[in-house]
Amino acid sequence: MSKMSEMAATIEELRSAAAAINEAASWLAEQFSGNDESESLVKEPPLTLEAVRAVLADKSRNGHTAEVRSLLQKYGASKLSEIDPANYNALLADAEVL
Repeated sequence: MSKMSEMAATIEELRSAAAAINEAASWLAEQFSGNDESESLVKEPPLTLEAVRAVLADKSRNGHTAEVRSLLQKYGASKLSEIDPANYNALLADAEVL
């Protein structure tokens, strides 16, 4: 193979590698761009009543029973099962400071 044909083959390989890198960069940008589809892949599963109950029971056992009751009242309930599951994350965030 002549030097010119080797150079042409090398240039073509570089162009192919650049195209592959560009495709990979585009894929990564799409995955982490914050669009709804990529966010759904990263979201944690919703909290369950049992998971929230476990955290609050632990807080109560550690001497924070009155504060736990106060938190329940803050969310308009006298018992955990009356709280809207949409408020579980906020409730646990409040409970973390106890």
